[in-house]
Amino acid sequence: MLLSREKKTADMRGAYGDALVELGKTDPRIVCVGGDTTDSLKTKKFGDKYPERMFNVGIAEANLVSIAAGLAIAGKVAFASTYAAFIPGRAVDQIRNAICYPALNVKLVVSHGGLTVGPDGASHQQIEDFSTTRAIPNMHVVVPADAIAVKHLIKAAANTPGPFYIRLARPTTELVYAESITSDQFKVGRGNVLIDGSDATIMACGLMVEKALQAASMLKREGIFVRVVDMFTIKPIDLDLVTKCAKETGAIATAEEHNIIGGLGAAVSEVTGETYPVPIKRIGVRDTFGESSRDEEVDTLLGKYGLTAMEITRAIVEARSRIRR
Repeated sequence: MLLSREKKTADMRGAYGDALVELGKTDPRIVCVGGDTTDSLKTKKFGDKYPERMFNVGIAEANLVSIAAGLAIAGKVAFASTYAAFIPGRAVDQIRNAICYPALNVKLVVSHGGLTVGPDGASHQQIEDFSTTRAIPNMHVVVPADAIAVKHLIKAAANTPGPFYIRLARPTTELVYAESITSDQFKVGRGNVLIDGSDATIMACGLMVEKALQAASMLKREGIFVRVVDMFTIKPIDLDLVTKCAKETGAIATAEEHNIIGGLGAAVSEVTGETYPVPIKRIGVRDTFGESSRDEEVDTLLGKYGLTAMEITRAIVEARSRIRR
């Protein structure tokens, strides 16, 4: 069983810290590099358990990336973490040349991506990181939907050679996946079909997966049965699954907490454009900056920018109306 039947919430950052501790027990190569955000990213859990393998370099993101690269050259599996506003933003050169060009075993795990940073406002609401990182050769780009997915995808990243960019959310989020799910369900470069349907497909990542499931329930009441895919790996995108969904359902809506330019919607459009063109509607931030909001008003902020289940349902209806009969 894939989906959780209980309404439970959990913290992605806490799951990340726990996953690092578990990996550290069996793999002495695991090290962690922090950018003065170890409390917030919960990597302090790893540092408390394995202090000789924890390196806090302060507010110096370019150094953080370069030090992680050096550790990888020395044979370590280096997890480097801070906020999405600072990586990739302040260290693109180092990410490109020090990590991705030599294809080093560095895993960049960031939090506070998207609009749900809330009070920190536009300067810290990272909405262009998917497009930046997926354009760099050798980089994997992964966006977990919940804390359960984080646990399994951190393990998958540790066991997959090469550079990773993994984006976590700041808020505590509702669990999408059943706690009993196994790591076999989370293959890098694949997506998970959470609900099957033949009338259209919703492909979502991160926090938008839960909203995609809500949209599917709303559409079902209208007699529209959609397939919902958690496309947690944006790069490499699951070519076979995207093409299969295009052929079998005829229309696609994508949903992401990111600019519609260069992110998940763009990746899916690129695949279908080359393999099996179908109508696509992209739900995301429409090439604009965000704004500050109180934590308790984050859902209102998402609504203002169209990142809601209702907008996904409208996108599906519009995409289906453009299917050539």
